[in-house]
Amino acid sequence: MTTRRTFRWPSLLTESGRGIAFGGDYNPDQWPEETLDEDIRLMVQAGVNTVALAIFSWDKIEPREGEFTFEWLDHVIDKLGAASIAVDLASATATAPLWLYERHPEVLPIDRYGHVVNAGSRQSWQPTSPVLKEYALRLCRKLAEHYKDNPYVTAWHMGNEYGWNNRYDYSDNALAAFRTWCEAKYGTVDALNEAWGTAFWSQHVNSFDEVLLPRHMGGDSMVNPPQQLDYERFGNDMLLDFYKAERDAIEEICPGKPFTTNFMVSTDQCTMDYAQWANEVDFVSNDHYFHEGESHLDELACSDALMDSLALGKPWYVMEHSTSAVQWKPLNTRKRAGELMRDSLAHVAMGADAINFFQWRQSASGAEAFHSAMVPHAGSDTKLFRGVCELGAALKTLSDAGVQDTELKRADTAILFSAESEWATRSETLPSMKLNHWHDVRDWYRGYLDAGARADVVPLAYDWSGYQTIVLPTVIALSDEDTRRIADFAENGGTVIVGYATGLIDEHFHIGLGGYPGAGNGLLRDMLGIRSEEFNILGEEAEDEPAEIGLSNGLTTRLWQNDVTSVAPDTRVLATYVGTAAADWELDGVPAITSHPHGQGAAIYVGCDLGRHDITHLLKELNTTAPSDERAPDQRPGGGEINAATTTAAATTHDPRILHTIRQSSDGTIRFDFYLNRSKQPVAVNGVEGDPIIAHRCETDAVGYTLNRNAILIAKNVLLNRARMAMLSG
Repeated sequence: MTTRRTFRWPSLLTESGRGIAFGGDYNPDQWPEETLDEDIRLMVQAGVNTVALAIFSWDKIEPREGEFTFEWLDHVIDKLGAASIAVDLASATATAPLWLYERHPEVLPIDRYGHVVNAGSRQSWQPTSPVLKEYALRLCRKLAEHYKDNPYVTAWHMGNEYGWNNRYDYSDNALAAFRTWCEAKYGTVDALNEAWGTAFWSQHVNSFDEVLLPRHMGGDSMVNPPQQLDYERFGNDMLLDFYKAERDAIEEICPGKPFTTNFMVSTDQCTMDYAQWANEVDFVSNDHYFHEGESHLDELACSDALMDSLALGKPWYVMEHSTSAVQWKPLNTRKRAGELMRDSLAHVAMGADAINFFQWRQSASGAEAFHSAMVPHAGSDTKLFRGVCELGAALKTLSDAGVQDTELKRADTAILFSAESEWATRSETLPSMKLNHWHDVRDWYRGYLDAGARADVVPLAYDWSGYQTIVLPTVIALSDEDTRRIADFAENGGTVIVGYATGLIDEHFHIGLGGYPGAGNGLLRDMLGIRSEEFNILGEEAEDEPAEIGLSNGLTTRLWQNDVTSVAPDTRVLATYVGTAAADWELDGVPAITSHPHGQGAAIYVGCDLGRHDITHLLKELNTTAPSDERAPDQRPGGGEINAATTTAAATTHDPRILHTIRQSSDGTIRFDFYLNRSKQPVAVNGVEGDPIIAHRCETDAVGYTLNRNAILIAKNVLLNRARMAMLSG
């Protein structure tokens, strides 16, 4: 079992070393020297207290091979430190200098078609290249030796968004490493052949030297799914190994400062298996960029819910988000009035103790010149920079009030996420290529919000046994061990909600036999008390065929229906397929949603896809969203202990237009209630307890508060004082 590194949070250069970190990526090497003093003056004005420095500065630090120049960086760090701005110093290896590529073109990645991935963007190097690693680790050691005693450098920022451009490499170095990886994983060739099902299409290998990468095999070819899934795991592991090598090279010389790297978690991307990566950082960090459209806030909260679980409830770090529009999407929408503040404080509401942006000053040239920043092209006399200053003041208010180190109160429900299931749903060999595990997690998360509740998002690999309900949306891959954990959860009194495409394959992409879902040699099927024989797949590609099927409870399915042909005697059918379309597909009267007792708990089967609003309707029918009044002390997912005082449910709002979260101190004496308006219309919040310390875009009257669009209200409750007053008055 992997040992988790001890949590360490970077200090600020405040008198106490504490506070919510606020700042962003700083790239002074893009600007003339005279800009530095102006930048620092504006940073102080905005309340900036930390910056990430030198992320893409390898060529500035080592302009020629073996020639290291730290004078310019020393100058910048000294200026920042004198202004009480801490530095999160990067290893600077995200992009190698052009001289290295010219001297060693063999470090460039190869795509699946055999083409060289040329230099000029980020991460144009092979994670398995021994040449590149030698140069990178030399740079890491030089940085560590030079800055190990610098008091202004309070954390190390390794690499940057590992895997952004080199997640998939098909070079000969990668091939050799993949063969070694496979041998370490399987031990024998026979075990690999069994796992990969190589009897199909004559793919038997006689030795690990015959193992191939899933390179391009022709326009109409299909990669062997188990091989592809292992290649995904391998790519994750190779980049994680590279990160650890960089970290260890610095830590050997500079052990006293915490290490992190920025994850890329949003519900449009989750590049790595961050449940593994979280074990290898001292504090968890993320780059989050909002999803345009009406899902903006909900998507942010869903992504953050996973981040809070990855952090085991400890504070986590927003390393990057945007003040307004980005420049790398097909549609680059700006943020509306209030969203800069609302989004930033929403991250705090979900457990973040650091709010940072890419980047400090908007670039005048380069690929990200139109990416918004804290200081825009129009300069400091702008509404955007005034918004940045307003945010800095709000974060200081929260810091002074004691938000830092409080923990997000957990929900009663855990929606389980698995990077391996996300990778598996991308396979082009499934009954439908429209599956998306991560998007289904988001839809269920939003369904809970719409039902007036909140769920957590927890990695499948973590400990979720302390929850009342778990949801498995399109968790397509389940090992025997995980299936047993799920069944045990129900046996011990929990409620399990299993989605339509869950448990179809095991960790080797082998299909469970005997009917669907076949995970755990039929254990999942037995727990649910149903058996399905075939999938009914809908889509607009089938001309003149029904595009949707109705359910007897008024819901609608549009993608995938399981043809359930038998149910156990004690299985209760909650909804069936009905109507003309159901009859046309020979599904009329077939069970669509069922409930089955299992031990002391229950297993609910949702045998078809449902949209977000239908999920909400179902949850209200099932009544699984009501919060517990009290829960005994338990364990946070992954092992972070919770004090009994933090598990007592506080007064909550059930208005689905409001996202309500609670952050509470470990001893239960201080609580912060966050209320965010999810709608476009004003929403009233009455009965707010405590002292409102932030009321952004809010109006107040004798009854309570009205939250306008993009509003957030934060109230502080000192519970110990209230209890003492109650005792005195009694």
